[in-house]
Amino acid sequence: MERFDDIYLEDCPCCGGVGSMEEEGGWCVYVQCLDCGAHTSEVAYGKEIEKREAAQKAAMNWNMRKVIAPGPGE
Repeated sequence: MERFDDIYLEDCPCCGGVGSMEEEGGWCVYVQCLDCGAHTSEVAYGKEIEKREAAQKAAMNWNMRKVIAPGPGE
């Protein structure tokens, strides 16, 4: 996965843990907390050149606190 070290991520809105940019199968990116597993929705991209824009959108969702919090059964 391409590194996005220059994209700023706030601490997790659920637990205060560290967020990490993740890639899923070469079609989407999302941000996930390394501690509690809270995550943003997947942001899809079609071509490699669109991946950075998708990562910026995922980071914006994370920084705006738009996350899916893990619950029982997840």
